[in-house]
Amino acid sequence: MKYTYAVLGGGRQGTAAAYDMAKFGDAKMVLIADIDRRAAEASADRVKALLDTDMVEAVALDVTDEKALESFLSGVDSFLSAVPYWLNPAITEAAIRARASMCDLGGKTDLVLEQLKLDEAASEAGIAVVPDCGQVPGMGTSLMVHAMSMLDRADHVYMWDGGNVQHPEPPFNYRCTFNIAGLTNEYYGEAIFLRDGKVTRVPTFQREDYEEVEFPEPIGTMEAFVAGGGTSTAPWTFEGKVKTFQNKTLRWKGHFEQWKAVIDMGLMDLEPVLINGVEIVPRDVLHACVEPKIRADDDERDIVIVRVKAIGEKDGKRAESMVELIDYYDEATGFTAMQRTTGWDGAIVAIMNAEGHTPRGVKPVEIAVPPQQFIDELKRRGFSLTETVSFT
Repeated sequence: MKYTYAVLGGGRQGTAAAYDMAKFGDAKMVLIADIDRRAAEASADRVKALLDTDMVEAVALDVTDEKALESFLSGVDSFLSAVPYWLNPAITEAAIRARASMCDLGGKTDLVLEQLKLDEAASEAGIAVVPDCGQVPGMGTSLMVHAMSMLDRADHVYMWDGGNVQHPEPPFNYRCTFNIAGLTNEYYGEAIFLRDGKVTRVPTFQREDYEEVEFPEPIGTMEAFVAGGGTSTAPWTFEGKVKTFQNKTLRWKGHFEQWKAVIDMGLMDLEPVLINGVEIVPRDVLHACVEPKIRADDDERDIVIVRVKAIGEKDGKRAESMVELIDYYDEATGFTAMQRTTGWDGAIVAIMNAEGHTPRGVKPVEIAVPPQQFIDELKRRGFSLTETVSFT
């Protein structure tokens, strides 16, 4: 059976997702919609050139126009929302009315919880909706569930993840491979973890949670700290089932101190301050000043690391499972590691939605996505995965 897919947002992640849908999704057509027709056309042209296909089409669409969005989605089997996270609740409602299965790149757990309230309506419409399907949460969530499944019982589940440049350069040793609003949203506030078996709100960028993590050369030592959003809804899902469920963000050394200072100075605050009689939001100034300095080039040579460790029991013995994915910029396609691990993850779930491998309704990744099938799809796309179980 052939499917019609769509991507909302013709940026980096949307382009990577459209490529994946066209290549692996048994696609009849892939529509790339963006409010900027030129962005949609550039995205579509790139995918068509990479795959030598005409099954990709660009569409000018304002996703905030409810009628136009619903009309566009009415002919779509499954789509990925790759637009800013705050638009996803309204898009979910449009998907239900249009009876088009949906996943999104997420970015804000509070909004995902709002989407989950539409579970019954989506189920009645016969569609699957899976929020938060980016790199982390999303791919990382499925890798955590897979690590848990490798044991008979998992008590503690840890993840360390991050996307970084392969060769860091001062003064920042960091380049942002996605929208800076997503970065600051993760850095400011709190994370939701399971600690001692209970849902716990943990402040971001606290020194007591800082650690250094070793990886094989040429990577070496990286620093890890708490940032928000990485676990999404999973702590609620697994409360009472595991004692620990948490993740930390990986960066090259020095990043933590720089951004800790920014936060402590109030430059990520959302409460306006009065400057020369004008109310200014500090975070808006930060975005405007910093984003041009740390924005990654389209061909930035980057690396994404996701390491997951689960501790529990197997065959009556204490055991530890480890799943690790390390991905690099792809010279063949020109896709960054962040595009591959984010856009392709969203595409995998969109394809699963179309093919009926996910339950109908609005379900979180940890419930909706079958972990072994997900692992198989990652390997099908050439990702390098290490999976081990050891007894302790």
